[in-house]
Amino acid sequence: MPIIINHLNCIYEAGTVREVKALKDINLVIPDGQFIGLIGHTGSGKSSLIQHLNGLAKPTEGEIYFNGEDINDPDFDKKKLRSQVGLVFQYPEHQLFEVDVFSDVCFGPKNMGLSKKETQLRAYEALKMVGMEDEYFYQSPFDLSGGQKRRAAIAGVIAMKPKVLILDEPTAGLDPKGREEILNLIKSLHEQMEITVILVSHSMDDVADYVERIIVMNQGEVFLDDTPKEVFSHQEELEQIGLTVPTVTDVMRRCGKLGLSVDEQVTTLADAKKELLGLYRQKK
Repeated sequence: MPIIINHLNCIYEAGTVREVKALKDINLVIPDGQFIGLIGHTGSGKSSLIQHLNGLAKPTEGEIYFNGEDINDPDFDKKKLRSQVGLVFQYPEHQLFEVDVFSDVCFGPKNMGLSKKETQLRAYEALKMVGMEDEYFYQSPFDLSGGQKRRAAIAGVIAMKPKVLILDEPTAGLDPKGREEILNLIKSLHEQMEITVILVSHSMDDVADYVERIIVMNQGEVFLDDTPKEVFSHQEELEQIGLTVPTVTDVMRRCGKLGLSVDEQVTTLADAKKELLGLYRQKK
């Protein structure tokens, strides 16, 4: 069943001089199996929103429904929720704490009450799914590279076999090769596990090639919510709130201004390649 967000409001330090309205009347439906990019500049409300989705934060007003139940009802099982709506933090060091990688990935399934055999099997499967080599299984997670730490953190969440996987800035601090590897891994997990994925980022380039829907946050509100092609057509509005279109879209628009007959709404490198090759063949 979809996640339904109904008139969600969040106010931090309400009634004080430091009161901040982090979320303002958010209304969203997140269908099963969708791959979503949640975009916004720092302070836009995207991190506050995802913390509400698995019960880490409680709304000031409004409801969040998962499997038809309000997750903030007193009788709702938050522990079960967090095994089904998994959150991978921006900094994997905040999520990794065991003596070795394998023990860390076992933590979630073990807390679900699974047997030792099932726990270890899930941990092994999860580590292989994220491409972690066996030689790292019994190393301290803090001895890993940045990309490996993120793989370990993702494995710790998918070992619980969630229905929803939320990733907060999973490529932050990585070099271009590392970013591409992590994004391709997330795409692969979405396809293999057939789960909902919410990818949080401030970078349009990070999501352009992967997601089917983009939700843009600004000052605690939903600013845009549509397909990548439609969202990126609002270049001026995005620039006004501190965001840009993907580099490939910007290049294609520059080509259009030079008089070249190309689709200026292209959002992916693969589509841009087709456009330019087609143009080359025409000219030839």
